[in-house]
Amino acid sequence: MLNWEDPLTPAVPHPPAVPHPPAATHAPAPGSGGPSAEAAAAPAAAPVDARDKRAVNGATDINQLAPFRYPWAWKYFLNANRNHWTPLDINMGQDVHDYFHRLTVEERHVYDNTLAYLTTSDILAMRNIGLAVMEKMTAPELQIYQARQVYEESLHTWTYQHCIETLGLDQGEIYNRYRVVPRIHAKIAIANRRLDSVLRPDIDLHDRAELENFLMAYIFFAAVFEGCWFYNGFSPIFALQRRGLMKGTAEQFQYILRDEVMHCGFGIRVTRQIMEEERVRPDPRALRELWDETEAAESAYADYLLPEPILGYSAELHSEQFRYVANRRARQLGFEEPFPGARNALPWLDEQANLRKEKNFFETRVTEYQTGGALTWD
Repeated sequence: MLNWEDPLTPAVPHPPAVPHPPAATHAPAPGSGGPSAEAAAAPAAAPVDARDKRAVNGATDINQLAPFRYPWAWKYFLNANRNHWTPLDINMGQDVHDYFHRLTVEERHVYDNTLAYLTTSDILAMRNIGLAVMEKMTAPELQIYQARQVYEESLHTWTYQHCIETLGLDQGEIYNRYRVVPRIHAKIAIANRRLDSVLRPDIDLHDRAELENFLMAYIFFAAVFEGCWFYNGFSPIFALQRRGLMKGTAEQFQYILRDEVMHCGFGIRVTRQIMEEERVRPDPRALRELWDETEAAESAYADYLLPEPILGYSAELHSEQFRYVANRRARQLGFEEPFPGARNALPWLDEQANLRKEKNFFETRVTEYQTGGALTWD
């Protein structure tokens, strides 16, 4: 049995409690101030009309899920639960052999620094959604998918940690690279700056300047951070997988990529909804600066990651793919392409996201769960 005071220590059964006789109850005397029949029967508030809901700055009951204003958000939540998995479901034995006996020094550099960037990035994504975004959403169907998204970002962080532990890498050294490697740190610094600008408790999105800043931060995290940097960020590992290397890591990253594609798609839908409902658009100069800054940071990161090409992959391919994907995200948002003419340098990358593969943790590992009958709620 689980001990709910200390779950790591087995519970000690308590002796059965001696029941006490029920206390006498008394109806309120007439005229004593108790509720009247008319007051008890009156509704506490008017029913929620779905047409009154808004993505932000709404005034309807945030605790009432339905009727939906955004049924597509509920579908996102249901679809997310179909891609349920954990890193423990995936065999990493071959990866240990590959890392120490098959990867070149250059390929280990790529692998280690890809992990170093991702470990911090998913925690940033988790904090953005959980602390800065959810509390500003005023439709519960939006919040409920974002709650699932917070869990998924935590799961992704577990995945990177599982890879690090399985390979026996130096955790402190890997995790601290984002602080000491300038070209990794630069990407994280951009994300931290955007996050800090909307993490303040005094933000009022009825203020036009605050709303425009929130919109830009939301566009950054949805379309660039998750839609471009994450989407592009797994490709070095997929390049190894295509040569039969580090396949366990790559399989886990495929599941993560499916989550990230949904995060990006959801974020773009919400962005378009906010722009329509609030009649707000990003300043064109601010948008141009966003694309230029993030492209420069990604290109510098690619140069550090791949100072020399590895078989089937190079810094030039990585940077060009960023520009190509950025054009796609801009079109999805209804904006002009920031990098006209960018080519699809990694045509196989979409195949990784669209792979028909599902893992249901609850079906494959139910025997390791304690059933409700074995729990004690004392």
